[in-house]
Amino acid sequence: MSDSQQIPLRSFRNNPSDFLSEALGGFIASHPDAEWHDSGFIGRASAVTTASGEPAVSVVSGGGSGHEPMHAGFIGAGMLAAVCPGLLFTSPNAVQIAEATRWADQGAGVVHVVKNYTGDVMNFTVARQALDDVATRAVLVDDDVATDLADGDDGDDGNGDDGNGDDGNGGDGPGRRGTGATILVEKATGAAAHRGDSFDRVADIGQWVADSSRSMAVALAPGHLPTSGRDTFDLPGGKMEVGVGIHGERGVDRVDVETADEVVARLLHGIGEALSLHDGSEVVCLVNGLGGTTPLELSLVFGSVLRQLGDRGVTVRRAMVGTYTTSVNMAGVSLTLTSVGDAMDELVELLDAPTEAPGWPRVLGGRGAPLEYVPAATDFDDDLPDSGEENRWLSDFVGRVQGATDDLTELDRLAGDGDFGQNMDAAFGGLSLPLRGTDAEVLEALGHRLLIRAGGTSGAVLGTLFRELGTAMGQADSPVAGLASGLEAAHRAITDLGGAEQGDNTLIDALIPAADAAAELDAEHTDFSDALEACHAAAAEGAEGTREMVAKKGRASYVGAASQGVVDPGAILVSWIFGGSGKVSDFTGE
Repeated sequence: MSDSQQIPLRSFRNNPSDFLSEALGGFIASHPDAEWHDSGFIGRASAVTTASGEPAVSVVSGGGSGHEPMHAGFIGAGMLAAVCPGLLFTSPNAVQIAEATRWADQGAGVVHVVKNYTGDVMNFTVARQALDDVATRAVLVDDDVATDLADGDDGDDGNGDDGNGDDGNGGDGPGRRGTGATILVEKATGAAAHRGDSFDRVADIGQWVADSSRSMAVALAPGHLPTSGRDTFDLPGGKMEVGVGIHGERGVDRVDVETADEVVARLLHGIGEALSLHDGSEVVCLVNGLGGTTPLELSLVFGSVLRQLGDRGVTVRRAMVGTYTTSVNMAGVSLTLTSVGDAMDELVELLDAPTEAPGWPRVLGGRGAPLEYVPAATDFDDDLPDSGEENRWLSDFVGRVQGATDDLTELDRLAGDGDFGQNMDAAFGGLSLPLRGTDAEVLEALGHRLLIRAGGTSGAVLGTLFRELGTAMGQADSPVAGLASGLEAAHRAITDLGGAEQGDNTLIDALIPAADAAAELDAEHTDFSDALEACHAAAAEGAEGTREMVAKKGRASYVGAASQGVVDPGAILVSWIFGGSGKVSDFTGE
């Protein structure tokens, strides 16, 4: 393959064939209670005992790699004794599993936690058949309602063990896959073993949790395999996959992208019906990222889940929100609910029990205080004047900004951190036009909104600019005099604030020319509209001059020479205070 035909690399790796061994080596080096065994498994470095120090039932799990932190992140006292990692999205082989089981046995028996994928089920079964000297039982996890089908379509895309094992619905189809509920089963069995439960009791508890759990997932983008450099499936823009699996499989349905609330409603519909949730039900809730979803997004989804369950009269007793069971780096989310009826107190006790496994959260949501959802909205005292004459020039300015926030964000993305337009939308987006009030009143109010709503450098700098302008306009004998003195005061204040000077590729490069133009006007005889026109011409020319500058201050300074060739969006906005079309294309030529 020629260089021009090479697949773009979006993963860190050395030789692809060494990827897994090197990655596992790094993981084990960072794990305080894990050792590698060259027969192909990871085992605890410490003794597998009960809380009282007696030999414990061992819990062993495993599956294809690419789901981290499951399974290896859940090795530790109170959870797993050993884990068998397969190749990416490929089940471990029977020899690995048998060796791990024999090693883990303390004489009290070994419980296998097995996800309902054909390769996993087969290899764990073969391993148990070869272990006549060890008492073993299997807990089968089959929680994914997306594959609770009877038409035989398992969504196999050729990646490893994408087929399914036993039919989870009693039909002829592949049955439900084992997905997010697996870690809840691993925790419950591990906690039961650690407290000293019998072999059969540990296995029964695991199957009880598995049978009481249902999950479903959606994705906005596929996973990306570090070994091959390829996406696990193709997904057009504006579409999302419903019912994706954790082995990179595409979903069982493809629909237009929906809001988070709509996605949650879709997931709850399938899961709620499967668990027969009703008013008064109690559940454990797991909102899980599939590897490429940010914590903020997961928290947003959880908030929606909590609210919609509350509307149904369903109480969440414990909650986990984070990335626990992944499909490498898929931009998706899965929802798991576990409902065990009157036995919820025992499940909560098992989930709350301490563990040394580093992948398990230290504290679960709902422990210590009931879960409640209220949007974390900030109540700002930043209302603008609602009486007086229409303020045309400042209304025009706000209108220009409101119509260009997306373009300003895109411009900032090219040579900054990409948040400028969003910050301006936070400050100005909710304002109704036209604005009313004197120049001083409106400028002061706009400055206040910028300071408390926009945030970041832009909020502080532009808030200072409008505050200084408002103060000067309120004290001056004429609007033109106020504009001139206000711009000069703003220049000094902003320079003192951040140290930016002319030529540093910031809004100062538009502000100083505007201030100079205003200073040259005859404050007593110049019409204010003419003053605005003169300031706009000077500021627009100054903004245009930032195109060839290398940023030395402000958000673009962090990218150095990469800022060259891009007009500073802050400088453009300063020019719009005085006039202009409100079109970024006037500066970009696009």
